[in-house]
Amino acid sequence: MQPIKASTYSVYFNDQGYEFVNRLLEQENYTGLFVISDTNTSTSCLPSFLAQVATTLPIEIIEIEAGEINKNIGTCTEVWHALTELGADRKSLIINVGGGVVTDLGGFVAATFKRGVDFINVPTSLLAMVDASVGGKTGVDLGTLKNQVGLVSNPKGVLIDPVFLQTLPQAEMRSGLAEMLKHGIIADKAYWNAFSDLSNLTTEDLGGLIYYSVTIKNDVVLEDPMENGLRKTLNFGHTLGHAIESHLLDSATPVLHGEAVAAGMVLESYVAMEKQLLPVEEYAEIKSRLRALFGTLNFTPDDVDTIIALLAHDKKTESGTPLFTLPERIGKATINHKAENSLIIKAFRDYQK
Repeated sequence: MQPIKASTYSVYFNDQGYEFVNRLLEQENYTGLFVISDTNTSTSCLPSFLAQVATTLPIEIIEIEAGEINKNIGTCTEVWHALTELGADRKSLIINVGGGVVTDLGGFVAATFKRGVDFINVPTSLLAMVDASVGGKTGVDLGTLKNQVGLVSNPKGVLIDPVFLQTLPQAEMRSGLAEMLKHGIIADKAYWNAFSDLSNLTTEDLGGLIYYSVTIKNDVVLEDPMENGLRKTLNFGHTLGHAIESHLLDSATPVLHGEAVAAGMVLESYVAMEKQLLPVEEYAEIKSRLRALFGTLNFTPDDVDTIIALLAHDKKTESGTPLFTLPERIGKATINHKAENSLIIKAFRDYQK
């Protein structure tokens, strides 16, 4: 697989990624190497990654607690203190080895420490590979509100090695599939159709699908890096999905990001159908496939009211009005749609039928 060229960096796959890391370490004369991981990836992924890193620099490991609930400024402060105590300076290199929480938070830490140090992302979850690997978005949550604090800062490079997926629980694999299915709905019907039967999916097939998913997102980001237009299509399923994830984050039944986005895609597809953008039969196809993979979350009327209230804090909300990306067919989406609360309530009722 050839590297995928993003704006100022490349996404490398398999052995080429390790060659890139070792080449960068040899060329840049870094003063220190700091690896950020979490309590899951430090045992399941970090040893195999470090075994392929060739450097005479001492490697310092900074471990954070796993889980979205820990993606906050408090954790950042702990990491900034650790970097300071370990002697990191502006010529240090940070490598983030983990899922989306680690790459989002680690990228934000690197972009702000000493006003910016170089970093590399090594996504180890399917979700992080196909979503967080491209686009330069870094940041943390504010309480339970998703990604409220952050900035766009590109890494020196990204290394994707599907071997890390062997360590993932099945639920985490499904979570990543949600973003891949989203790419099909907003950009490529043939890619969506590739997921019609996952029963015979091989590791090689999955590697190819990951590569194509990264390509889809990268093409969008290259055309609209600051999300003024086309990049907003990547938000399909996320306006309601993020609100659902935020509402459940600190509850007895938190959901994974992909599970929330899958529900969001069904709900927002219903809105598109009701607005006569999306044909009825294509809404039925989207709902059927996503429910077969992800099941159905249960929401009370009070849950729905809270989720709608949370839309006010969505990053895409303007003048108090949430804006939605909606599909007009499988393979094409349009942006900046409004939806009345009454329509959103109808979407939740239909979702749970």
